[in-house]
Amino acid sequence: MPANGRTDSAIVRVEVKHVNIPAKFPRKDAIQPFEMQETPMVRIFTRGGLVGTGYSYTLGTGGSAVVSLIADTLAPRLIGRDSRYVEEIWLQLYRSINSINPGIVSSLAMAPIDMALWDIRCQAAEDPLHVLAGGAQRRVPIYDTEGGWLNLSVDQLLANARAAVDRGFKGFKVKVGRSMSEDLERLTAVKEVLPKGFELMTDANQIFHLDEAIRRAAQYHDLGLAWFEEPMIADDIASHTLLARATPLPVAIGETVFSLAQFREYIATGSASIIQVDAARVGGITPWLKVAHLAQAFNLTLAPHYMMELHVSLAAAAPNARWVEHIPQLDDILSAPMEIDSEGYAVPPDSPDIGLAWDWTAIDKLQLRSHTVTK
Repeated sequence: MPANGRTDSAIVRVEVKHVNIPAKFPRKDAIQPFEMQETPMVRIFTRGGLVGTGYSYTLGTGGSAVVSLIADTLAPRLIGRDSRYVEEIWLQLYRSINSINPGIVSSLAMAPIDMALWDIRCQAAEDPLHVLAGGAQRRVPIYDTEGGWLNLSVDQLLANARAAVDRGFKGFKVKVGRSMSEDLERLTAVKEVLPKGFELMTDANQIFHLDEAIRRAAQYHDLGLAWFEEPMIADDIASHTLLARATPLPVAIGETVFSLAQFREYIATGSASIIQVDAARVGGITPWLKVAHLAQAFNLTLAPHYMMELHVSLAAAAPNARWVEHIPQLDDILSAPMEIDSEGYAVPPDSPDIGLAWDWTAIDKLQLRSHTVTK
């Protein structure tokens, strides 16, 4: 019997997979192309027959490092553990790789394990994730990023913005990072075709230095943008503090912040007003919920980054979550897409799990390698 637990909840096997999902079309932001999603996946099997699945991702590089860390170091430490003790397992695994914390590789390795344990928790409780994790909302507004990549022409941006409006979405995000005049031309053109009340966001993907970020924010402000996302390198909290003091335009941060402590510093210093915590990059559902509650304590809005198929449930669990981001990258390995209702809201699944309907036949076709750990 596992320590502090029941025999049927003991972990008896862990499968680790490396799955590559090609991008649906050429995508580019201010710093990198997005051609391939490397997708580390974890399946945890209990003696009682429950199987939990989790995943994380990289944008074309580093996936093998994440998979190796899981298979060689973390997965063997799961065997025999009581799957119900999610917080205990997270903390002990995190401490076991303390010499590489906090960091993106360790967070991306922790995340699929934590998600898989939450998947088992939901199955055991016979409740969907959005209920078990909080049950705050029945649906969440969705905004589109898929149509706003930096490599798209103005005509393509306008067509995609109109399509987002037609689908009932509530917002549209345009990538920036060209010259000031080009970016303003693209943003202004999109703004002019959007109906009243439809939000326009912009994302710089960390491309600017402080002086340019301040200059851009002053120009962008007149467009009434919902937010200015990742204007500078994400670990430079001091510069974001100065930017926040220099502009009334909301600054959005979070997709490349990897720990609760880093989020605490951003929030406590007033350096961000939109928190874009990403469950894969912060280490799983367990730390994601901590960031959400911390942001709520400071009256800050959540707009989680990417991973819409999982984040729809987490956003619905949190009362301060305002958005789900539309980038449909998992369609190739799911048997059912995320539900978007007729009014343009993302609807969390009611299945008793974390809400992703995996297509294992499709996953096997895209799988590069697989590891199984039993002891």
